[in-house]
Amino acid sequence: MADILVIGCGDIGVRVARLHRQRGDSVHAVVRSQERAMHLEEAERIATVPGNLDSLEALIKLAEAVSGKLVYYFAPPPGGGPWDSRMRNFCAALDRGHAPARVVYISTSGVYGDCGGGWVTEETPVNATTSRARRRLDAETVLRERGAQLGFPVVILRVTGIYGPGRLPLARLQEGHPVVREAEAPPTNRIHADDLATVCVAAAEQGADGEIFNVSDGQPGTMTQYFNAAADLLGLPRPPQVSMAEARQVMSPMMLSYLTETRRMDNRRMRERLGVVLRYPDLESGLRDVIEQLGRPDMGYLGSIGHG
Repeated sequence: MADILVIGCGDIGVRVARLHRQRGDSVHAVVRSQERAMHLEEAERIATVPGNLDSLEALIKLAEAVSGKLVYYFAPPPGGGPWDSRMRNFCAALDRGHAPARVVYISTSGVYGDCGGGWVTEETPVNATTSRARRRLDAETVLRERGAQLGFPVVILRVTGIYGPGRLPLARLQEGHPVVREAEAPPTNRIHADDLATVCVAAAEQGADGEIFNVSDGQPGTMTQYFNAAADLLGLPRPPQVSMAEARQVMSPMMLSYLTETRRMDNRRMRERLGVVLRYPDLESGLRDVIEQLGRPDMGYLGSIGHG
């Protein structure tokens, strides 16, 4: 039995916890609120440990729970600035007497910046230009440095857009938000949530200290294809299409950043080094699974958009 600690136990954390629990591993999740603790303990049977990543003092008290465990760090950085203060607090709270056995960290493919639609491997130099990508790169750097100081392995997953139940762009489709015309739409990358959870566990078992893995299904498409396919499967009208010039006038800065930083993610290292066989190697198979899991379009599954 392995002793697992999930920091940031949201959708992906729960999926990873389920995989470990199926194998008989002991899983705990760090939670900030009593409400979240009750949900995880009652709905998922995941034991919880109180912790606040925004409080160094609280994390020092949490250090004992981290000691000797396989840690999945999935917590996002706080908004604003180029640094991830939560990761910095976490690393500062660790010492040689309270160090994890290993840490698997979910980062973002955004750290590569704009690659002009070219293929990106783990050897591609990072070029984080958005503040959210800089925060993720800061977290990678700080965690790897602390791991080297205290002697615990760190594996980094640079993840593309995640889709799955609860992650479809249902609200945007219902509200008729536009997408860029297919002829002008740049490439984007994504991964099914279940496949990401599988990759996380494989990285914990097979990844070597300092290794970085691009996580994607390896089949780049466009955001327009994704929205159209989701609309078709959900039985909703396809979104209106606008030119890129019009998109610059009506889309939010975050949405535009997904369109102006383009790359195609190479996932060969993930497949070959970790031995991962994807259940959903393309968008069509992944979306069909999502619809089957949902049963029907349900307002309880309003999702977010995933890109990378």
